[in-house]
Amino acid sequence: MGGFFGVASRRDCVFDLFFGTDYHSHLGTRRGGMVVYGERGFDRAIHNIENAPFRTKFERDMSEMRGNLGIGCISDTEPQPLIVRSHLGNFAITTVGRINNVDALVKEAFASGTTHFLEMSGGNINATELVAALINARDSIPEGIRHAQRKIDGSMSMLVLTPEGLYAARDRMGRTPVIIGRKEDAFCAVFESSAYLNLGYADYHELGPGEIDFITPDSVEVVVEPQDEMRICTFLWVYYGYPTSSYEGMNVEAMRCSCGAMLARRDHVDADNVAGVPDSGTAHAIGYANQAGIPFSRPFIKYTPTWPRSFMPTMQSKRNLIARMKLIPVDALIKGRSLVMIDDSIVRGTQMRETTEYLYNSGAREVHVRAACPPILYGCKYLNFSRSASEMDLIARRVIAEFEGDRAEAMLDAYADPDAPEYARMVQEIGRRLNFTSLKYHRLDDMLASTGVSPCKLCTYCWNGRE
Repeated sequence: MGGFFGVASRRDCVFDLFFGTDYHSHLGTRRGGMVVYGERGFDRAIHNIENAPFRTKFERDMSEMRGNLGIGCISDTEPQPLIVRSHLGNFAITTVGRINNVDALVKEAFASGTTHFLEMSGGNINATELVAALINARDSIPEGIRHAQRKIDGSMSMLVLTPEGLYAARDRMGRTPVIIGRKEDAFCAVFESSAYLNLGYADYHELGPGEIDFITPDSVEVVVEPQDEMRICTFLWVYYGYPTSSYEGMNVEAMRCSCGAMLARRDHVDADNVAGVPDSGTAHAIGYANQAGIPFSRPFIKYTPTWPRSFMPTMQSKRNLIARMKLIPVDALIKGRSLVMIDDSIVRGTQMRETTEYLYNSGAREVHVRAACPPILYGCKYLNFSRSASEMDLIARRVIAEFEGDRAEAMLDAYADPDAPEYARMVQEIGRRLNFTSLKYHRLDDMLASTGVSPCKLCTYCWNGRE
């Protein structure tokens, strides 16, 4: 994943840029970067943040950088922002998204005269550099951004910083958000709307799908109007988004509470307490507990001062170990109790199985697991939601493959239908394998209703394969 923060100010913008970018740290764990433009021209810093937080790595840079225009990013993939010199002039660029047709675009770029791309370690091409090349294939930056959006198979939102101001562009189908905040002497463009609140900005404008705005310290100009069709990622509310952020008018924390309440309305489990797997499962659990009338509790506490996020290490086994070590049990709230445990999702199932075993070993009598979204049947093509190399890493797909053999692909629609016998059989088998006392998933229709956004504007690909 990843996130970005851009600012155009009448004054020095580095303080806002530093903290605004830092407020996106929950979206990535590998690279961080900032670029500012001022009297000295462009100035950039990029650091590896795998083993230290953004603020620690960039504290010295903040004291040395000067400028009134800037962009910053947290990236889970390539180093960025990049500074580019081209026939369009010098500009800096940062992106959030995914390109599925990299090879075809690179081949086309070579055929049209691009001489080379820099290779990253591992042999991959920097996706942000490829986007810059697509922009440079046209006669202006707005035309270039539109060209890139049309050519990319996947999604790509971006900030492009020029000496005159910055362009903010939301991806063609609006799968990720771009939101503008305003205060007396500045505008900012962000992924997470909560990133600017403590910096004195107020909500100003949320870009529509494919919209491109040009931002200066004094104005926001809509350069390309938004299109009507949208498919924003529903997982932004369920998992990715920070609780204090809002997308399309719906706050993340409010959605999760509503989501948990709707899950409880269809459930009739008899339990002593309801708990959520920190962090994103907590609000779902509060909504469930309030609706069901079962007391909410925290049977384990997440130790946050030093442990990194659980998906940070490359090896799955290390991610699982860190996920387990971050959670410290409260035996007094576990021993002898029947618990409803709510998580945002079940992907591979490994972490939830180990969490459940953790509770059993601490004396839990029963662990009823509830997932705040439907079974995940497809790997995300748009936002790198999962690092799974294959859809067979998904526990639901593995179970279906074992049930159906060569017919598995043809049967996916049946397994996505919560009223079908195939679905019930799959859920029962997943619960058995993961050693849950019982297992239920949220229904897709209920989950979508929790967002308050029209279902036709929401991406549901990972649950039912529909774009």
